[in-house]
Amino acid sequence: MTARDVILQVAQVLTTLLFAPLLQGVILQFEERVQRGQGPGVFQPYRDLWKLFHKQIVAPDTASWLYWAAPIVAFTTTLTVPILIPVLTNYPLPLSDMGDILGGGLILTLGSFMITLAGLDTRSAYGGIGSSRAVMVTILAEPTLILVFVGITLLAKAMLPFVVNHLLVAEPSIYWGPTHLLLVAAFFILILVETDRLPIHSSTHIEVYMIDEARILEYSGPMLAILRWASMMKQFILYTIFSNVLLFPWALSYRGTPLGVVGSLIALLGKFLVVACAVVAVETSQSRLRFYRYQEPLAASFLLAILAIVGAQLS
Repeated sequence: MTARDVILQVAQVLTTLLFAPLLQGVILQFEERVQRGQGPGVFQPYRDLWKLFHKQIVAPDTASWLYWAAPIVAFTTTLTVPILIPVLTNYPLPLSDMGDILGGGLILTLGSFMITLAGLDTRSAYGGIGSSRAVMVTILAEPTLILVFVGITLLAKAMLPFVVNHLLVAEPSIYWGPTHLLLVAAFFILILVETDRLPIHSSTHIEVYMIDEARILEYSGPMLAILRWASMMKQFILYTIFSNVLLFPWALSYRGTPLGVVGSLIALLGKFLVVACAVVAVETSQSRLRFYRYQEPLAASFLLAILAIVGAQLS
């Protein structure tokens, strides 16, 4: 372990921490532009977090320790995953061997689970609605996520994201093969689900469509800021896995030099722009669905993951 590796490890975490709100701002700005609106600007999430951190915390009388622990757990888990995945470099850093891609998924799920418990803990009607709806969506989303990771394992014969990245770069036939393309499609649908971009979600306070927003409705001030920041970082992490491991496995630093890291960061932002455009296009082109039709896109993702596994076994 060298000092440069430690600095790069910290840089990956800081990149996720500092640029996650920017990604959220870019996506919201894209949505406004597609809908012919002006939008608040790409830096609005930073201003929102600043305002929330300077407001007072108002907690419900019915809240227990779960209410206070959930934001800390959610924020900590999202800071842990960037240690395990290729954010800036295409080679493992000192702590990258603590877990594989499945372990990273389980860590993110832990944070979401704690937020679900917190939504129920306040005994609020909205919190209960949001938590129950989130669990219903998770019932299909999590098995599909596991199947996608299984497909990646069968494709690369390993669950380390760095191995998958190297394989896709070295073997164009595998990159353009049906197994990989099916996994890309399945993971893209999961990104829509996990980042609240399905046409059953809503970021506004409309009871009919509230899911994640309802779970955190009882939070305020810095606690709400931490939850929103954690949600943005989760989105950043999913985009990073999708871009650097599956869709665009190139343009990562392979020596860890300062110039290479800066170039890798610029390339990562460019990859995010492409993925964000695709996400916004899909989100805005779909009509609003009834909540109980949430299983349709998830079933499609599940089927794509199954086909990818079958294709990996036959190849």
